[in-house]
Amino acid sequence: MKALHLRELFAQDAARGERFTAGADGLFLDYSKNRITDETLELLVKLAEESGLSAKIEAMFRGDKINITENRAVLHVALRAPKSERIVVDGEDVVPGVHAVLDKMTGFADQVRSGEWKGHTGKRIRNVVNIGIGGSDLGPVMAYEALKHYSQRDLTFRFVSNVDGTDFAEAVADLNADETLFLVASKTFTTQETMTNAHSARDWSLAALGGDEKAVAKHFVAISTNEKEVAKFGIDTENMFGFWDWVGGRYSMDSAIGLSTMIAIGPDNFRAMLAGFHAMDVHFRTTPFAKNLPVLLGLMTLWYTDFFDAQTIAVLPYEQYLKRFPAYLQQLTMESNGKHVTLDGTHVATDTGPVFWGEPGTNGQHSFYQLIHQGTRLIPCDFIGFAKSLNPLGRHHDMLMANVFAQAEALAFGKTAEQVKAEGTPDWLVPHRVFEGNRPSNIILAEVLTPEVLGKLVALYEHAVFTQGAIWNIDSFDQWGVELGKVLATRILGELESATEPPMTHDSSTTSLIRRYRAAK
Repeated sequence: MKALHLRELFAQDAARGERFTAGADGLFLDYSKNRITDETLELLVKLAEESGLSAKIEAMFRGDKINITENRAVLHVALRAPKSERIVVDGEDVVPGVHAVLDKMTGFADQVRSGEWKGHTGKRIRNVVNIGIGGSDLGPVMAYEALKHYSQRDLTFRFVSNVDGTDFAEAVADLNADETLFLVASKTFTTQETMTNAHSARDWSLAALGGDEKAVAKHFVAISTNEKEVAKFGIDTENMFGFWDWVGGRYSMDSAIGLSTMIAIGPDNFRAMLAGFHAMDVHFRTTPFAKNLPVLLGLMTLWYTDFFDAQTIAVLPYEQYLKRFPAYLQQLTMESNGKHVTLDGTHVATDTGPVFWGEPGTNGQHSFYQLIHQGTRLIPCDFIGFAKSLNPLGRHHDMLMANVFAQAEALAFGKTAEQVKAEGTPDWLVPHRVFEGNRPSNIILAEVLTPEVLGKLVALYEHAVFTQGAIWNIDSFDQWGVELGKVLATRILGELESATEPPMTHDSSTTSLIRRYRAAK
């Protein structure tokens, strides 16, 4: 396939643009501009089958403990399962518990949105600040930005994640404490960055509210499972929203971690988003691989990663509301499949998880598209577009979508030296204006960005990640790679804060840097 050009593939098959497509529940995928033939697709599907993908899908939906290094089930699909479904983990049907939390979230969200929930001084809440990190931040931020069109505009939403004090200071700089509600999202209620920010928020609130400790219960709620630590912080445990160890952080935006989302867009829209997730779950579980959107997307990524040595995938949403979607996908894809050993602990035989990155169109066209078009690296692209704008304004949307189709066409077919010369270009300039083409892309289209469509899009990529992990035979649901740095940081923190320099056993570089920082601060 490396010697074949997309120009040839399209010239040989006039119907290629119609044949290499698939659709499900309002999402349409055109994957015709990939460097594949019918035989390639057939072989990739066989690879998925021989890797046991079907059995692994069923194991996940069944609640088997497929996260083997942590001995946990992987059941984000249960978060959007209808009440009628039954999913058993360790002898317990988890679906009723999921809906009990959803109902509790609904009651609380309605109170805040209506103004019924009052702060310590009797004022209604006008500001909601979500404090979390990783999946407890990236999902809520992305969802809020993506669904801002549907949000209640008399409420202000802010998100604090970085332990850099600037993040918190800027988030609350223009807020009144007596009108501000903090959502503290930490399963254990011990996450260092989150709890550092939460205590700063507590101090900030009490300083403005007269120091009355009772104020904490009116201005803080917890998304956690550690009742003891939540109560110790001063939060009423009645206002604690739980989740489960079978929900990974990067798969948790549709759990109680999404409380800020529900407050912003309302319970009905939140449940519509869950319905979108579930529709894609059903499609993934029941559709033959050759027409299965997540499987096709996953196979294309694996094809370029392992057979073309592609290092990265660009995700390019032509929808301003999806500006944080690439950042969200970075955690989903790279924390899941950035693994170097297989399930049995042996070193992988092929490359795994590529780097995901991107920006909304058309901004990227005026920055990094140059590298994609004429650089030396192969960068497959996912373009995401919509038939209708949520903010119709003159010709804007037609221009936006014209760029989607034009960029994919230009990447695929390029411009030959002969074509450049025919335009009257001087010979010396011709090489600079040649586009090699043969740069692959997918185009994902939907009618309009709704909560339901967002759920489908997120689930599409969730299951594409699962597909890749199943074929690579890795554990896509642990993240031990984040642990070592955390442990070392805790140790170094004590050395930075010590009144006198303690004995240090680091390498010479780290020791020198610690000493330089201590002297400078």
